[in-house]
Amino acid sequence: MNQDHKKIDSTELPQDETSTPTENPPSLKNEKLPDENTSEASSQPSTEEEINTLKDQLLRALAENDNIRKRAQREKEDASRFAIANFARDLLTVADNLTRALENIPAEKLEENEALKSLLEGVQITEREFTNILERNGIKKVSPLGELFDHNYHQAMLEEESAEYQPGYVTRVLQAGYVLNERLLRPALVGVAKAKPSV
Repeated sequence: MNQDHKKIDSTELPQDETSTPTENPPSLKNEKLPDENTSEASSQPSTEEEINTLKDQLLRALAENDNIRKRAQREKEDASRFAIANFARDLLTVADNLTRALENIPAEKLEENEALKSLLEGVQITEREFTNILERNGIKKVSPLGELFDHNYHQAMLEEESAEYQPGYVTRVLQAGYVLNERLLRPALVGVAKAKPSV
């Protein structure tokens, strides 16, 4: 009886419950499974794209390296050209004193005093030599009498009416200015002509 019962049970049971699936279901049989290699390849850049990216990075790195090299070269040149700026400013006092000495020797006393005349010649030679030394080292005097006022190189100390100069022009130089390799060391102190008041 047990055997019959077993037979009945096995026959009565639905087909899908008794059969063990050995193959994929028919619906899945024809579907293609995603290829792992294909999905990885699509997410990763191609070899050509990677080469282009690396080439771009290399060009950027080379350009940046070149800019750094040029900047360092400019800084080195500037350091060598302007290293004496502080020393040059200190020397300007000597130049000013030589100029004052020449301006303050009275011309009428020179004829009657040979010693004073010799002293004047010595100071003139010294001043000329000193000016030449400054120029050899890139330091030039700015004495802009009669030139148009330039705020980059001149400092206006006074304004005055002038029959000789047009408004905005330098009428007198109170103290000469100096530049070092075209960079301002000290501005020239000047008087500037102003427009005459309209009547």
